[in-house]
Amino acid sequence: MAEYLDIVDENGIPTGETVEHETAHAKGFRHRTVHLWLVRKKDGKLQVLLQRRAKHKESFPDRYDTSSAGHIPAGSDYRESAIRELFEELGVYAKAEDLVYCGTRRVVYDNEFCGKLFHDRQVSKVFYLWFDADESAFNID
Repeated sequence: MAEYLDIVDENGIPTGETVEHETAHAKGFRHRTVHLWLVRKKDGKLQVLLQRRAKHKESFPDRYDTSSAGHIPAGSDYRESAIRELFEELGVYAKAEDLVYCGTRRVVYDNEFCGKLFHDRQVSKVFYLWFDADESAFNID
């Protein structure tokens, strides 16, 4: 089933139009994403937890990445999507008020990917979540 994204202005405000995820990247429609960083203190040291991408991913397989991230489906908001992605990817539940807003990131990137032109136009909200837990707390997707 196709995933639809809101087309947004330069501030991440939906224009009222939607586009399929694949079309957004093929034609360069600006859309929203969310990035969430998990932070904890362990053995007296502050740690930012990274996620290792699956070996079968088309983009950047087997590389380290944001703790949790994803595209925001049409009609959803940033915090709601951050919480959903965190649960889907890591099995971690959080409340919207637990997320600390860090800033907005705007991406403009043009390249070839898998033999096709790829135009990425993102407005991303970046959050962190204090998560003082051991690795056993994660349920990795």
